[in-house]
Amino acid sequence: MNCRNSIPIHESEEERIFRIERRINEKIDDYEEYSFSPVQDCALKTFFDLCQEFDNQRDFYCVCVLIPKIFYDLESALYLVNENGIPVPVCHSEDLYSDPPQTAQDAPPLFETPCLHNDSFVVPIKGNERLLASLPKAPDKGIFGLFEIHSASWLSWHMKLFFEKYVNRIGFQLHNRLILQKNREHIRFIQNLVSDIGHNVIVPNMYYKVYFRRLKGKIDRVREIGKELRSKLEIGSEMCHHPVMNQMIYLQDELEYVNEAMDEQFEQILTHYEHTSLFLETLLRRSHFEQGRYVLESSRTNFKERIIRPQLNRYLPRLASRNIEVDDRLGGIPDEEITVVADIGLISQVYANLFSNAMKYTREVYDDQGRAHKFIALGMEVLMNYFGGGKDGIKFNLFSTGPHIPPSDVEHLFEEGYRGENAAEEYGTGHGLIFIKEVIELHGGVVGYESTPMGNNFFFILPRPEHRKPVSEEAS
Repeated sequence: MNCRNSIPIHESEEERIFRIERRINEKIDDYEEYSFSPVQDCALKTFFDLCQEFDNQRDFYCVCVLIPKIFYDLESALYLVNENGIPVPVCHSEDLYSDPPQTAQDAPPLFETPCLHNDSFVVPIKGNERLLASLPKAPDKGIFGLFEIHSASWLSWHMKLFFEKYVNRIGFQLHNRLILQKNREHIRFIQNLVSDIGHNVIVPNMYYKVYFRRLKGKIDRVREIGKELRSKLEIGSEMCHHPVMNQMIYLQDELEYVNEAMDEQFEQILTHYEHTSLFLETLLRRSHFEQGRYVLESSRTNFKERIIRPQLNRYLPRLASRNIEVDDRLGGIPDEEITVVADIGLISQVYANLFSNAMKYTREVYDDQGRAHKFIALGMEVLMNYFGGGKDGIKFNLFSTGPHIPPSDVEHLFEEGYRGENAAEEYGTGHGLIFIKEVIELHGGVVGYESTPMGNNFFFILPRPEHRKPVSEEAS
């Protein structure tokens, strides 16, 4: 197929429009040069219309071979290349009632260009070169079929040209249908996978909550036993110099130490479990897969306590290991004012990505007095009427010290897979910021970046929920 319309990697809007206009004019010139007759034009239009009408693949094959038969009384056959690269007949105009066709005849060789073969005109079926990778297996040289017109030695060059263009349209339609079939199979797999995830991952994961409660009960019981033991040892303090009593006191101290360590580790494991479960259950939400996009489950929530604080606590040890200080005062805004309608699971992952980036890219800088600083700061501010129509916005900032991001990188920060000049020394996939952008825009917000005197600030702005009247006012 013609690849003159291949899309440049980078082009402006003006260049894009010019490219489309150029291709339209080229097509006008092409069809003037073809000089197709009214019958030929009608055959192409009939094929195109019926391709939209018949969804069944077998019906489509029949349309392909019946157009030459009805319009020109020519028998034809359609072949598709199998996984071994061999053309296999899938439909023949002389044998429409069997699938595959029972007509005994050898398939023509896999010609790369249209040619006459044993009194037949054979045209290779090619797909769109830019879409070949989307097929389960890319065909050799882009050829995934043949179209054979029998008793064709009398065809004029003009009729051969017409059938070449006709087969090009078969290739385009066939290619799209093969992709559609693959996508349907992919969707069925995802639907089954979602069911398996729900049954084998999400539900069993819920049972851990029961196990954790039971384990917490055991740890608390050990603490109670330790207290009871200490009280009894205090009663028998007159025997404190007895070797057995000294050993019991030592064991009691060890018991309390182990119990405290177990309690601390339990809290760490529980916190990790809660965050992992939140992310797991949010990302693997069935509605995401059913609708092919992230689906929000929003509720009013206190941002600082329900979202920011839990995620920050996860990263505090790692930030400390890199000698990064943290200012989490949120600009002094009272907790009760940081209430936003949001999907807790998805926004929590937004902050997880922001903290991860801050941990990796925060660097030491020096102020005007030559003092070194290496820290991140969380900020928030209300932007009055930001979304227009009296709708305010709330801007959430995460500032980190370090060199400014180069302007050449800034314009690509929120593009899939893009990693800036400063990213080479840190592990990453280039997906975090595009995830943030997608989630925030789903909430009706915007994301952005701005350089500041001592570093870089990544922010997002969400709509501020309308103020709720007190119950007494609503009742009145």
